[in-house]
Amino acid sequence: MSVVSFILRRMVTMAVTLLLVSALIFLIINLPPGDYLSNQIAELRSTGQEAGVAKAEFLRQEYALDRSLPEQYLIWIGVWPGPHGFSGILQGDFGWSFEFDRPVSEVVGSAMWLTIVVNLAAVLFVYALALPLGVLAAAKSRTWIDYLSSFIGYIGLATPNFLLALILFYYGNKYFDLPIGGLMAPEFEEQPMSFAKIKSVLLHLIVPTFVIGTAGAAAMMQRLRANMLDELNKPYVTTGRAKGLPPARLLTKYPLRVAFNPFVADIGNLIPSLISGSVLVSVVLGLQTIGPALLAALKSQDQFLAGFVLLFVAGLTLIGTMVSDLLLLLLDPRIRFDARTR
Repeated sequence: MSVVSFILRRMVTMAVTLLLVSALIFLIINLPPGDYLSNQIAELRSTGQEAGVAKAEFLRQEYALDRSLPEQYLIWIGVWPGPHGFSGILQGDFGWSFEFDRPVSEVVGSAMWLTIVVNLAAVLFVYALALPLGVLAAAKSRTWIDYLSSFIGYIGLATPNFLLALILFYYGNKYFDLPIGGLMAPEFEEQPMSFAKIKSVLLHLIVPTFVIGTAGAAAMMQRLRANMLDELNKPYVTTGRAKGLPPARLLTKYPLRVAFNPFVADIGNLIPSLISGSVLVSVVLGLQTIGPALLAALKSQDQFLAGFVLLFVAGLTLIGTMVSDLLLLLLDPRIRFDARTR
């Protein structure tokens, strides 16, 4: 099987998986009784504001919230005609955010790309920190280097992200003049991309990347150390050492590649865990990511906004899983596109 056919087959599987996930997301969001508009209608009626009730009832019909749940889902996906014909996610219409009184596409438009940038930077930080520290701790097992690396890892695991964000929020600005809050200076928010804007984004990324990636890097470092120690005690390493292989080559030729496989396979799981773990950090640091929007949507039962954000995270997970599978093919020669029995 070629790389192209493998990718095409995986894309078909991803599309089916995403369809099933979308149905599950829509069902879970609608499990609590009521929705944004029905809650608003009940509140307006209790205060005698009949004009507001009429508007909310109109919106319920406008966005098909007065129809059955299966029909609502099919209209949301875009495979069933709604009040405006076929107009759903497949047609590029993500619905209306009642919480922000704007189309969902406008609410999450720039936030999606900023979320990708923040979490991509966090993933790179996780691997850049965990890989050398984990390998070094395994190679220098039971030395002060190993103990220091383990101590750093335990601190990273034990410190809550939001607390670390508050600490760096204050001391980073006080002693290093790092910008406070947001992902860019206010003057660049509505400006086109430029070198100055990119520089401002990179500067604002320092604290969020460190805060979001610390726990993931600490956990990965500990697991990599344990896997490396297990590989270094196997007979093939002893044989290579007896044949006089240089220590660096002996360490990286096979033990590191074998021990690193689980972490490459975890790329798909790492992305959603970073996004979910960064919601409170985004609120504390005032980041313009989808985290605060998702939190507000879930609290107010804004189903179209919450559904699209969760579907977006699921899509990132599937893409990350495919990327990890392709990287495993390059990393481990024992892995093939299709399994064959000899």
